[in-house]
Amino acid sequence: MSKFLTYEDRLVIAQLLQENVSFGVIGKKLGKDRTTIAKEIKKHSYDKKSGRPGYPYNPCKHRSTCKAKKLCGNSCTHQSAYKCSLCSECTLHCPDFAEDICSVKTKPPYVCNGCSQLPKCTLLKRIYDPADAHEMAHQSISESRTGILSNEDDIARINGIISPLVKNGQSLHQIYIEHVDEIMCSEKTLYNYVDAQLFDIRNIDLPRKVKYRPRYKQPEFKVDRGCRIGRSYTDFQKFLETKPESAVVQMDSVIGRVGGKCLLTIHFVETSLMLAFLRDSNTSASVIQIINLLDKVLGNEDFSRLFPVILTDNGSEFSNPKAIEKRDTIPCSRTNVFYCDPSAPYQKGACEVNHELIRRILPKGSSFDDLTQKDIFLMMDHINSYKRKKLNNRSPYETFSFYYGEDILKKLGCKPVAAENIILKPKLLKK
Repeated sequence: MSKFLTYEDRLVIAQLLQENVSFGVIGKKLGKDRTTIAKEIKKHSYDKKSGRPGYPYNPCKHRSTCKAKKLCGNSCTHQSAYKCSLCSECTLHCPDFAEDICSVKTKPPYVCNGCSQLPKCTLLKRIYDPADAHEMAHQSISESRTGILSNEDDIARINGIISPLVKNGQSLHQIYIEHVDEIMCSEKTLYNYVDAQLFDIRNIDLPRKVKYRPRYKQPEFKVDRGCRIGRSYTDFQKFLETKPESAVVQMDSVIGRVGGKCLLTIHFVETSLMLAFLRDSNTSASVIQIINLLDKVLGNEDFSRLFPVILTDNGSEFSNPKAIEKRDTIPCSRTNVFYCDPSAPYQKGACEVNHELIRRILPKGSSFDDLTQKDIFLMMDHINSYKRKKLNNRSPYETFSFYYGEDILKKLGCKPVAAENIILKPKLLKK
């Protein structure tokens, strides 16, 4: 008999939780130990931000007595004439916010499934759903057997030790022998990280390694295997159902020479305007750096207005969604990140189609190493000035200007190009 819980087992757990049955009774019912049931519920339940009929999600301790108004100024899209506590985003802007944490989640059964106050509660809820739990469990089992798992801090720490010494001509073996206690991973792992382009060095910096043919397919790199939970394409569709007015921004990477510079593309679906930013390597840190720069240049209000929701693919460069979604200052929340399903690029088809225009100027396989950000701005100015039939024969620049104004375009570094001067050929960037 399999030691893993089946979907039917999880259905039984959910049903008995609804009846407030103890872990011991559930364990006897399924022929499992009570600790197995407890671990299952703790590991595969999830937080749900929901309110009750007529009242939005609000975890503030002062929600019943608060009379604050206009906390986020005139930019609020859910203004209430009565008070801000009736707005789902009031907690993001209020300086007096203090979270009220329900004690039910700190003791068995650790979830709110059988709570009598659930229909009246506006706090953060912990829910055990058998379908979601089964999917999370199988995803966890699958990902535990493949790929490289690490985090940004460990990679940065190891990079600081490895890269300077390799650039001085030392081999990874020599470095590993001398710094084994500091590196705290195997020598093979170091080679895997170099293959995944996580360091400032590349395979070309290892004189002997480039002589060998790869013996097997390199493992897929993953940084945070849990980052996509609650951010799937299905979650994206549900988000748009609740907030249909949200403008969608699609984000992707365009690769030049393997191991060389690459582009981060940001596509505003409604207006077809696309931004592109040159990066030295295809890493998560480089993406976050660009998002932080845009946030700083645009300001909190304009950034949140332009980037309410971002849809991207499953590349490792987008594997730190929390750093993209949050800023260090108040209001902390700035956007919502969601991921397409694996092998489903059509789900962000608008961005993929616009990449065809980039490839007219930068053909596939060409190197971006000699380009500058000024070259990329020039290329995108020509592409964004190119009129589209779907925009009623207007250019993305004109359409974006109509919706958001010229000032925003100036902040983004966009300029119009006269129709007779538009060039969509490689000669545009020939020096």
